[in-house]
Amino acid sequence: MSAFEFFFSFYGLLLGLSVAELVGGFARVLHERHRIRFGWLTPMLAVFVAMDVATFWSQAWVIFRGAPFNLSLLFLGLVVAATFYVAASVTFPPVTAEGVSDRIDLDEHFWAQRRLVFTCVMAANAIVALVFSGLIAVNAGFADLATPRLWIGMLIFVVGTATAAFAPWRRVAVAALLLVLVYSAWNVARSAASLIAAGGWSPPA
Repeated sequence: MSAFEFFFSFYGLLLGLSVAELVGGFARVLHERHRIRFGWLTPMLAVFVAMDVATFWSQAWVIFRGAPFNLSLLFLGLVVAATFYVAASVTFPPVTAEGVSDRIDLDEHFWAQRRLVFTCVMAANAIVALVFSGLIAVNAGFADLATPRLWIGMLIFVVGTATAAFAPWRRVAVAALLLVLVYSAWNVARSAASLIAAGGWSPPA
């Protein structure tokens, strides 16, 4: 087992818990759908968090693939993944096994929890951005990855996420959520287009 495989077995497991929490949260509110007003905001937030977790999985391949075994990297992965888990765990409201006694409005839940969720997402991204910036400073190979598109994308992400978290006007916050969601979807679409242009992948031998 390589150093990256060992690191990723730990990091990927922890990130996977965040995905499980998101899917499980959605399944629980779906089970109680007759008592819950869904709306669009909380499901959109859940999709955004899930896409960002997937992005972190991809970034781990780019950033940590050549990293040596080191306890500090395991701790770093723990902090990042734990921060995402907190965001994922409060994206949907808790629903007990006995069901909910009062009707839950998922849009109102979004407004109650948006700052915590977006702040956790920003914090996780800030940690990885600091690591990447440090690597850029000491490694020319990583410096080549710091393209203008990367910095523009980071600016869009930071401004959009911060606005969605702290804007006092609801319409502005919703517009910011749509912005970061569309930007994330655009990145996925670009990756899919590259995969198609490359002809997919080779069949198994």
